[in-house]
Amino acid sequence: MILTRRAMLIGATATLAGCDRIGSNARFREALFSAENFHKWAQRSLMARDAMAREFRPDQISPIFRANGTANPNTPEYKALWRGNFADWRLRVDGLVARPLSLSLAQLHSLPHRQQITRHDCVEGWSAIGQWRGVPLKTILDGAGLRGQARYIVFHCADRMGTGRPYYESIDLTDAFHPQTLLAFALNDRPLSVANGAPLRLRVERQLGYKQAKYLMRIEAVQHLSAIGAGKGGYWEDHANYDWYAGI
Repeated sequence: MILTRRAMLIGATATLAGCDRIGSNARFREALFSAENFHKWAQRSLMARDAMAREFRPDQISPIFRANGTANPNTPEYKALWRGNFADWRLRVDGLVARPLSLSLAQLHSLPHRQQITRHDCVEGWSAIGQWRGVPLKTILDGAGLRGQARYIVFHCADRMGTGRPYYESIDLTDAFHPQTLLAFALNDRPLSVANGAPLRLRVERQLGYKQAKYLMRIEAVQHLSAIGAGKGGYWEDHANYDWYAGI
């Protein structure tokens, strides 16, 4: 059974009807019934933490997978990595970890993979189905060893936005350790194209497309989202008032 955002909100409203004593607390109501917090609460309460996004058959793959967001970082640094077929690219993993990592693309390819055919839903209103292959984010985080105070995972990217600063996005540990959350390096059995995030992009299959950070350069474990940007947890959250939690 697939629960849509609307269905979860209706169901959660019914559930809350019996929570009069808790709901009478003004501070609780203010936090819960903000659109973002309520949506996050509803999805996490009504679905299992490890509930899987729908996966599709190979014959359902879209003939064209559009690029979302930036189609080419087009910076001197990125162009140099691209010209070298990303041989000199490294993924840094740091922040609140016991063992900071610096991983090459070849090292990521050598790790156990997961392959999944899922639908990408863009906030602009289009969708596409693609087959992704990559390393579960959990594998990398386990290798780095998260410290006990880590609460969020931040992704720093090669593309620079209108502000001139790199794109950034974040997720919490529930999504970070979800079995379908991948560091993807291939789409439809081919290495990622530049338009689709080469050499590495995030796939968080239970969230909208703007959470799927492309052109990954660094993964940082933090305790508070106030540590990045304007404190809302992502570029579009800080600059266009998007919801931080974009579950579907």
